[in-house]
Amino acid sequence: MTTPPHDEPKGLFTSTAADYARHRPGIPPEAVSLLADTMRKADRPALLDLGSGTGQVPAALLPAVPRIDRVDLVDPDQDMLRQAAATLEPLLGGRPAGYHPVAAEDFTPPFDGYRADLITCARSFHWMNRSAVLKMADRATAPEATVAIMGDGSLWTYRADWTAALKHLIQSYLGEARRAGTGGVYAGPGRRYEDDLASSPFSQVTERRFPVRRVWTPAQVFGYLRSTSFARPDLFGDRHGRFEAEALELLERHGEPGGLVEDAVFTVLLARRPGGDA
Repeated sequence: MTTPPHDEPKGLFTSTAADYARHRPGIPPEAVSLLADTMRKADRPALLDLGSGTGQVPAALLPAVPRIDRVDLVDPDQDMLRQAAATLEPLLGGRPAGYHPVAAEDFTPPFDGYRADLITCARSFHWMNRSAVLKMADRATAPEATVAIMGDGSLWTYRADWTAALKHLIQSYLGEARRAGTGGVYAGPGRRYEDDLASSPFSQVTERRFPVRRVWTPAQVFGYLRSTSFARPDLFGDRHGRFEAEALELLERHGEPGGLVEDAVFTVLLARRPGGDA
């Protein structure tokens, strides 16, 4: 496996692929429709998904855009790509797909003349060398291509009584700073994605925001936490069982009759070269 992106701590999501595939929230249907619309003028559109994880974005787009001719997934974690390949196989219908275990900025087009019509990056741009990724995107895309940066935060950042209590419990075990796998702590992206895009070739940016309500059970929260860089089991060592027992009591105490509610906002930044199709 190649070296992860320089901004991404080593071992960030190692051994989390199964929980990631099972418990990470998907892409809202409204966002899928928006992304599908960006490819409406391409005859045989190619999709390039960066920070693919287990392939949630291609899995959502392939049924929505039957004209997609090729899919390429980029993620430094081999286990994630294996999980993605298993998920996408029945959706591809024989169409070619490439799985690239490299840092996003190190993606190399699979053949001469390759040009992506849509580059997607869901819940992962903050881990990347963003300026280098956008330079790569300029080399690997068609003139009218779109770069879509999207995400909706996490249970660490979502503000509610139950998530605040859960975050405090995690911090009581792992320290105040948000952990980033076994290799360090998470410091944040440093500047807005809009500023990254403004200084890139893809400086024509529009934003769409989609409200999403999720209702979690404690078991789903545990599965989600096991897939994260900040609360995966090996960070707790032999205390993980005790943490989950305390977390279960906490979540049952804070839960509403219908479950644990998260009112998130899924934000999509669509970036194009100036003069491109709006």
